[in-house]
Formats: sequence, structure tokens, C-alpha cells
Amino acid sequence: MPSLCRDCLTLFPAGPRCPACRSPRLIAHAELETLSIAHMDCDAFYASVEKRDHPEYRDHPLIVGGGTRGVVSTCCYLARIHGVRSAMPMFQALKLCPDAVVVKPRMSVYVETSRQIRALMEQLTPAIQPLSLDEAFLDLTGTTRLHGHPPAVMLAKLTRDMETQIGVTGSIGLSHNKFLAKIASDLDKPRGFSIVGREETQAFLKPKPVRIIWGVGTATQAALEAAGIRTIADLLRWDHSDLQARFGQMGDRLYHLARGEDHRRVTRDEKLKSISKETTFNEDTSDPDLLDGHIWRLSEQVADRAKAKQLSGRTVTLKLKRGDFQTVTRRHSLTDPTQLTDRIYRAAKDLYDHAGTKGPFRLIGVGVSDLAPEDQADLSPDLLDPDAAKRAKAERAADAIRARFGHEAIIKGRALR
Repeated sequence: MPSLCRDCLTLFPAGPRCPACRSPRLIAHAELETLSIAHMDCDAFYASVEKRDHPEYRDHPLIVGGGTRGVVSTCCYLARIHGVRSAMPMFQALKLCPDAVVVKPRMSVYVETSRQIRALMEQLTPAIQPLSLDEAFLDLTGTTRLHGHPPAVMLAKLTRDMETQIGVTGSIGLSHNKFLAKIASDLDKPRGFSIVGREETQAFLKPKPVRIIWGVGTATQAALEAAGIRTIADLLRWDHSDLQARFGQMGDRLYHLARGEDHRRVTRDEKLKSISKETTFNEDTSDPDLLDGHIWRLSEQVADRAKAKQLSGRTVTLKLKRGDFQTVTRRHSLTDPTQLTDRIYRAAKDLYDHAGTKGPFRLIGVGVSDLAPEDQADLSPDLLDPDAAKRAKAERAADAIRARFGHEAIIKGRALR
């Protein structure tokens, strides 16, 4: 049984410990040296970055989120022991874990950390398909000759380098297709490395619940259970035609994935459609100064993400959710794409001023879409606003100062509202 030491990356035939460094952190599998489709998922990414930057949080449960009426963005594993989960309302999370440290998300820091991780991935293969800031598929087919090692070794090196060089941990799932690799990456978190081989695919999948399949949410799961389908083994008893007749296109997908068949390729850099950010208030508000401050801060966060991704957006979107949960969305198309906080804010503020609703509001969000490369951004001067060019120049100068001295080096007065 081929075995790999995840600490010193030694390959050896078998054994309870690594013969080179005596580490017990091993991964052993019959197909260890032949599989090449992987999914890397960071462990509680936002929380890990916060604990890296704030060692005083290290031994405490930590929640990244905002306000008692917001939701949990992510939480560390200590908080998860108490039952806290991503997307859980903050008031519920704090009831479960009242001693948790709560910090607001720092998207610009997470984006920069994600870029550092991506740079490590690029050393392994060009076939990278990011799913978010903290997870990606990798196809290492044909890279053994390049690196002198099979993909499993290079993936173990990736997570080791992430931990030692960047200070965050990740878990690897390795298999023969994307569907199984993504499932595998969640089997042994945190700091996990799990393999699902070709020979064991059917035996591995049969006892699993149908919700393990991508796209099977609450409604689909209820429909499947109504048909007597609760596990993958139940799905395997259905003919292809019967599944399609009962569930349409989803039935075809269920048929193939239940058999571990997934022919999708790892496609590099699927096109991002939009960049957005929103916040939920502790109390419903109609305060114009408070709302103006939030529109500025959200615009700044959207601009920071656009700049980090080297993108710009032509359409600015404002989202408002009233206290009665009615959602109002307004959009405005600019003359050319932008990645500047000033232009995003002015468009969003104008949308708010003409939204036709007074509030009070429980949520506000800002976003940009119709994305384009940053070299297409802000090319046309605003003839109706002669000071726009000066503000743009000042913003670029402020970006350079923040890059050198930190994000708090320059703060607009508007952001303090």
C-alpha cells in the first residue's frame, strides 16, 4: 500500500510511521500515485486569517460576522463545537457560544491571502478553477514528469507551504473527478487529506445521503424523500429514464453522480459575474447620515475587491431590505467601467436618493456587475463633474499609502458616520 508522509513528503511502501521523520501524519491508498483531480478547501478561512493576525484569539472560539442581526460569515472549529455554523443568524450563534470573540470581516486581507495561496497553486499546475477565495479545483494530470513527484506529493507540499509560509491551513480531496474530490476534501477537516479511488467509488458512495450531491438542497431532498430516495443506494435502484421522467434534467444528473460519473473538466478562471457587499443593521434605521456612511464603506469594500481581482464594473447596484423584509433593488449603468470607490459611491448614493422608499431598512448592499479588465476602467472624463479626475488621482494615491502602511493609514471622514 503506497504511503506518503505529509510532514516530510517521503513516499514509502507501508508502515504506521514515516521511516524518514517518524511522523504519524500519513496518507495511504492503493491509488495514491495515480489520481490527479483535487479540491483544496481552506479550513475556516476567514477565522484562520484572524487568528493568524491576532494570536490572542488563538485559544478562543471566534466568529467572523457582524452585529446581532447579521449572520455568521465563518467561525473557527472551537465555535463549531458549540453548534455555530456559517450563515447562522448572529443572535443564535451568540446564544450557543456566548464567550465567542466576534470580529468584523476584513475582505481586503482575505483577498490578499487568497492571492498568496493562488500563487502557490500556480507553481503546481495552470489548471486551477477557483470556486471562492478559499477553495479551488486543481488538475495535476501530466505533471509528474515536471515535478518529479506524483500529484499527491505536490498537494501535500501545497498545504504544508500554506501553513508555514502564509499561516493558514487547508484540506485536500484527491480523486478521479471533481464531484468526488470535493466530497473527499470535507471528510477529514481540518488539515485533512482524503482520497476516493476509482475502485472504491461505488462502495464509498452507496451509504451516503443524497444531500451529498451538488444541487440537492432542502426542496430537492424533500422531493427525493417523497419518492423513497434517501441514500445513493436508493438512487442506484432507479432506471435512468424513470429518474428523468420524475425529476427532469436533475434526474439525469442524479443518475450519473450516484455512479460517481462526472466528466466536467477543471476549467481555469470561470468568469466572475459580479462583486458585491452588504451589511445587516443591529436595528432598522432610516438615519440618512448612517446610511450614507454604510454606502461609502460598502462601496470602498467593493472597490477594494475589484482592484484586488484586477477588474472593473460598468453597472452599479444598490440593494435595500426594509424592516418588513421587502427588498428593493436599483441599478445604474456608467459610461465606462470603474473600480474607484468614489464613482461607485456616487452612483449608489444617487440610486438611494431616488429609490422611492423611505425605510426603515434592516439591510443595505452595494455591488458592481458587467465586469471588465481593469485596463478598461475609468477611461472617459466626466464632463459634468470637473473634480472627478482630481478625486480619482487622490484615491489612487491613498491606495498606494494604504498598501505601504496599512488600510487604516487613511480614513475618509464619511467612513466614520
